[in-house]
Amino acid sequence: MTPTGLPMTVPDPALPTRVRVHEVGARDGLQNEQSVVPTEIKAEFIHRLADAGLTTVEATSFVHPKWVPQLADAERLFPLLGDLQGVRLPVLVPNERGLERALALGAHRVAVFASATESFAKANLNRTVDEALAMFEPVVSRAREQDMHVRGYLSMCFGDPWEGPVPLGQVVRVCRALLDMGCDELSLGDTIGVATPGHVSALLTALAEAEVPVDRVGVHFHDTYGQALANTLTALRHGVTTVDASAGGLGGCPYAKSATGNLATEDLVWMLHGLGIDTGVDLGRLSATSAWMAGHLGRPSPSRTVRALTHQEQ
Repeated sequence: MTPTGLPMTVPDPALPTRVRVHEVGARDGLQNEQSVVPTEIKAEFIHRLADAGLTTVEATSFVHPKWVPQLADAERLFPLLGDLQGVRLPVLVPNERGLERALALGAHRVAVFASATESFAKANLNRTVDEALAMFEPVVSRAREQDMHVRGYLSMCFGDPWEGPVPLGQVVRVCRALLDMGCDELSLGDTIGVATPGHVSALLTALAEAEVPVDRVGVHFHDTYGQALANTLTALRHGVTTVDASAGGLGGCPYAKSATGNLATEDLVWMLHGLGIDTGVDLGRLSATSAWMAGHLGRPSPSRTVRALTHQEQ
């Protein structure tokens, strides 16, 4: 349980008053597990996350099962979530076939997954950056025709394991292309967790100069070098109000082996609540949910906040 009165609330007038947490644990988190979590457990996980107050829970992916077998049960899982009212349940679609599958199940929100670098585009999509964008264009166009909300993920915004540093202009170009083709929002991915606050500030400044509205930008940090919260705080100072996080710190990237877990939702919420920023999330329920899932996975949660609140040990 959360210690009474803690964290102490000390608002910062320079920061947003509310942040929307885009929960990715059920998709980005579980897709990186060695074992396949049963469909019923996934459904309960998502219900528990919603019960903890999360209003956006990325549910699954319609990628071919050959590439992500951990999410091969998308058609069985999604109908089990039909009773969730007022909860956004976006799904990842890699191509037009994936979109067809999502539409058949009545999904209202989808995401495409682009890359800022040629090396990762080749590893993840077997295409160049521009070829991948061309593949996404009809997906985004059709989704918008169906009144679906479309998110554009952009990987390797801050560094690439093969190419090293990624020029700011390169990231800005792909962001602009995703918006121009019709994406409603962007998620800037620090896929291997190498970003630092100055780099985050420089990229968000460059995007603003390219007339990318900050209210259409979210951030997605991995905590490989322990910088995820510092980077998030920097993004908030630039006006970002959508932050991706994963319950219990689950996740990584199956195509970037140096990528470790996502920013833990509990660690993010602890910081935001201490800053007086509203999230709508019940931290106690969320931590209990992550501890429950960690039990199913057979290991302690990597989230420091979960371990502190549930007295878990490494």
